[in-house]
Amino acid sequence: MDNLFLLILTPIIGAIFLLFVCQHALAKKGALILSLITLGLTIPFICQFNASGDFNYEQSYPWIAALGVNFHIGIDGISLPLLVLTNVLVPLIVLTTFKKPFKGDFYALMFFMQSGLMLVFSAMDAFTFYVGWEAALIPIYFICALWGDGDRIRVNLKFFVYTFFGSLLMLIAILYLHQQVATHDFEWHSFVSLDLDASTQRWIFWAFFIAFAIKIPIFPFHTWQPNTYTHAPAAGTMLLAGIMLKMGVYGLLRWLLPVVPEAVASYGQLVMVLCVFAVVYASIIAIQQQDAKRLIAYSSIAHVGLISAGVFTWNLTGMSGAMMQMVNHGISVVGLFFVLDIIQDRTGSRDLRDLGGIAKQAPRLAIVFLIIVMGAIGLPLTNGFIGEFLLLKGIYEYGIWYAVFGGLTLILGAVYMLRLYQKTMLGTTSEKTASFADISGVELYTLIIISALIIYLGIFPNSLLHISSESLAVLTTFLGR
Repeated sequence: MDNLFLLILTPIIGAIFLLFVCQHALAKKGALILSLITLGLTIPFICQFNASGDFNYEQSYPWIAALGVNFHIGIDGISLPLLVLTNVLVPLIVLTTFKKPFKGDFYALMFFMQSGLMLVFSAMDAFTFYVGWEAALIPIYFICALWGDGDRIRVNLKFFVYTFFGSLLMLIAILYLHQQVATHDFEWHSFVSLDLDASTQRWIFWAFFIAFAIKIPIFPFHTWQPNTYTHAPAAGTMLLAGIMLKMGVYGLLRWLLPVVPEAVASYGQLVMVLCVFAVVYASIIAIQQQDAKRLIAYSSIAHVGLISAGVFTWNLTGMSGAMMQMVNHGISVVGLFFVLDIIQDRTGSRDLRDLGGIAKQAPRLAIVFLIIVMGAIGLPLTNGFIGEFLLLKGIYEYGIWYAVFGGLTLILGAVYMLRLYQKTMLGTTSEKTASFADISGVELYTLIIISALIIYLGIFPNSLLHISSESLAVLTTFLGR
């Protein structure tokens, strides 16, 4: 079955049932079954996908006829990898919670968010896109606020205000574009066909860009991210870093570049400077962190800075690297945060000064953690290698100096990731790690799956690249329209 509407609706139906499940064990089993059903429903979309650059599986239903709003959804080579990423990571994230005392309400919020994410990645109507954008934000706010730690209320209020402000700007731009369309609809094809003057494109650019830059986040719109990632529950952090930030990069590709191409050409260099600066800035801060979770939070800013730079190269090489690295980053960062969550559960700390020598006590954890770290660094034959290579090659084609400074990620990334591994796994055991228990059962199987994905995409990158290549080639044509 390849009914896209049913795929998006399935997690919502399951979430409604999970809201009434109060038993921990039953909630976890129900959540895992629901996530696997959704993943199973995704398989036909992969198998029958036509990678010609056109949209597949289109469905359109009248929604708010008076406003010209249609529930119009479809998938192309830019949408499909992110849709698959979402539905692969959700079961893995559910598995990471099996030792947590979560009830059905936690998982219900997760699945409401999953539906919102799938709607974002498949919407071909701007109003529908906006609804999905907001629908994904509300559940993750409550996940972080209700199950986070520390000063979570203040931190998540800042996160909500930042993202809601960006959403408001985007809504204003969408409503303006709607008024410019002769048929007064919100269709993607109508928006990209508009012939907007230079001044209009400029303010539309900033309205969209700020909304997407906050979500990614791109420097200097990143200040909400480190604290939110640090104080969110582990599963919430995985949802934010693994999937939700991809909404912003997807927004750049789907809406910003084709709708206001002249403005993108005008402001592209400024954005490239911000992105490349973020790579160096966030990497240097990551190197200095003692809180392991905060270290990964800053490393994420550096990674998405390079991904965003690849988008703004507006060449096929750079955008192909961005697409691949979005998927790679999602897989690797979920693995990293899960390992840190295991360490914190067993030791009561994620301060690198309290850790060390875990490899002696937990060799299985040390091996899978090493594979995940190598993927994050971009070692050849891991998923990160081809993605970073394409990104840097595309950035080099855009401008050599951007590639020089962006390429520092190869050095700085290795420094902070190897430092993380050294401080946790190697050296002498501390008081907190002396009796560290090795992973087994669900923890082991989850990390083996993540490690297998890292190695598979490193050896067979074309299994992902061929899906998006034609759609990205179509996108490059908008600059010269």
